[in-house]
Amino acid sequence: MPSNDTSTTITIAVTVNGRSVSESVPANMLLSAFLRERLGLTGTHIGCDTSQCGACHVHVDGRCVKSCAMLAVRADGAEVITVEGLGSETALHPMQAAFKEHHALQCGFCTPGMLMTTIELARAKPDASESEIRGHLEGNLCRCTGYHNIVKAIAAGARDMAESG
Repeated sequence: MPSNDTSTTITIAVTVNGRSVSESVPANMLLSAFLRERLGLTGTHIGCDTSQCGACHVHVDGRCVKSCAMLAVRADGAEVITVEGLGSETALHPMQAAFKEHHALQCGFCTPGMLMTTIELARAKPDASESEIRGHLEGNLCRCTGYHNIVKAIAAGARDMAESG
């Protein structure tokens, strides 16, 4: 949700997808708004305005966080990775490739958040069971699928990530 308070601004320095950024932001600006409105990184989706859907997940210093529930000023000095920083059109990240191969999306709105969440899981537990994968997805809502292909894609992506190092 965009910030309306511009009375107090704070300059932050953050690395986003490998690029150093320094900007003055309102003290109450959410990280999701900073990424979308200031940096034009619209892959970070806002789906619920209540931090329940998971569409806004990004990595901050290697940890998956809901960017709609984090102030941009809290990212000062951090490294932020968004879905745009995962791969490229010619070289997809292994999890992106697995989602594509296993048809793990329909409308695609939840996909960026799903990718960010599942990459964190794959790094921590590349051999996660179906039950563990489903449990890890509890904070990510998809209104289009039954999660079956998403779970298959996550298992395959985790294997591919482990194999590629």
